[in-house]
Amino acid sequence: MRARPRTQPQPTTLTSRALRFFPRTDSAVVRKTLIGSLILGALIIAAIVTAVATGPVDIPLPNTVRAVLATISGESATSVTSTQQAVIERIRLPRVVLALGVGMALAVAGTIMQAIFRNPLADPGIIGTSAGGALGAVIVIAIGLSGSVLWIPAGSIIGSISALLLVFAIAFLGGRMSIATLLLAGVAIGSLLGAAVSTTILLTDNITAQREMFFWLAGGFEGATWTTARIVAPIALFGTVIAVVASRDLNLLLLGDDEARSLGINVGVFRIAMVILAAVLTGIAVAFAGIISFVGLIVPHAIRLVTGPDHRHVVLLSALGGALFVLLADTAARTIISPAELRVGIITAMVGGPAFIVLLMTTKTSRSSL
Repeated sequence: MRARPRTQPQPTTLTSRALRFFPRTDSAVVRKTLIGSLILGALIIAAIVTAVATGPVDIPLPNTVRAVLATISGESATSVTSTQQAVIERIRLPRVVLALGVGMALAVAGTIMQAIFRNPLADPGIIGTSAGGALGAVIVIAIGLSGSVLWIPAGSIIGSISALLLVFAIAFLGGRMSIATLLLAGVAIGSLLGAAVSTTILLTDNITAQREMFFWLAGGFEGATWTTARIVAPIALFGTVIAVVASRDLNLLLLGDDEARSLGINVGVFRIAMVILAAVLTGIAVAFAGIISFVGLIVPHAIRLVTGPDHRHVVLLSALGGALFVLLADTAARTIISPAELRVGIITAMVGGPAFIVLLMTTKTSRSSL
């Protein structure tokens, strides 16, 4: 009598979801993610210590470390003066946390947009949210409501949401949204809102308000407080977690709509959800930091060049890389012409533009990998 073949026990739901996200055959993905996270994490820690220690008020490195640890633990640091403690706790640490959150948000948003549109040249502002946020901010400044620290971010967020809703309304004309319609609608609305920003600036009679508009549009973190940092950082972290969980489906989306649909993805719902997530991350970054360019464009591109196109490690490493890039740019902006400051958006553009040209020249024979 023939023995029946032994059946393997079925994995639990949690186990099956884990295997679906990190299959056993994909140990290379886990290895790349772990190694890349450790390297970028170490660089971020070093960048944080450097950023907190440098500035018009020089603070010795040992005192910086003690003050940071004391702030985290809620205790008082020995051998650190009250002035040094106040500078670190009230000025530099909130700025560092805000820069990390903004960089993370922009890089993750750029990664999502490049996957959704299947184009490595897509950036977070491609659907008009950055331009909408800029218009909302300059209107707030023009009507004289910029005295409160939260009025400009509130106007920027309203502008970003309005731009997103307008783009979706145009993309859904005819009852069905296509990727081409969404892209073209975003480009058109972004151009229209950019013209509105320029018009608002030109029609503003107050020279001080005009200067404030230009200053805000160049991007920066000089107004960072613990209030703004506590708003941006959790949203950036939560958005990153969602994107990491959705990274396998982002991979499938790169195969094409029909292939992704045949593998069980509701392409329409998933694409809309990811676009909204990227728009929220972009909007919150623009609201509290102004326009900081090239982060969402160059960071995911550089990560793919080093590690490959698999979003199961690209999303997380892009988040860490974006946080590091923006923090380094802010540190440079504070120290190059100290005690005066350059704008962070200027630094990212000066570094990101040439770096992106180099990346394009390096990868011109393999652009079809995305």
